[in-house]
Amino acid sequence: QVQLVESGGGLVQAGGSLTLSCAASGSIFSINAMGWYRQAPGKQRELVATITTGGSPTYADSVKGRFTISRDNAKNTMDLQMNRLKPEDTGVHYCKAEVRVGSYWGQGTQVTVSS
Repeated sequence: QVQLVESGGGLVQAGGSLTLSCAASGSIFSINAMGWYRQAPGKQRELVATITTGGSPTYADSVKGRFTISRDNAKNTMDLQMNRLKPEDTGVHYCKAEVRVGSYWGQGTQVTVSS
């Protein structure tokens, strides 16, 4: 079992910045890739960014150049630095951890960007 706890969400004006953090506990040795996803009201959950155990990132086109994903394997944490936020970035942001068979999700943290 892996437990994931997100933090760092909040309300910010367009153009502002937030940093989300995800702390993993439990069977952390089983975690492979990790990622951030978000879900806006009335929409499906979508990929924001992922990062491998070696630190290789991938980003959704909508956040490239604005967001930076990072991971500290020693501390079992993953961050998402979000800059130049837009109202369309609003939604519940979830942390996901991939294991050998299946995946785990955190409870999510709300990000609201006002125009």
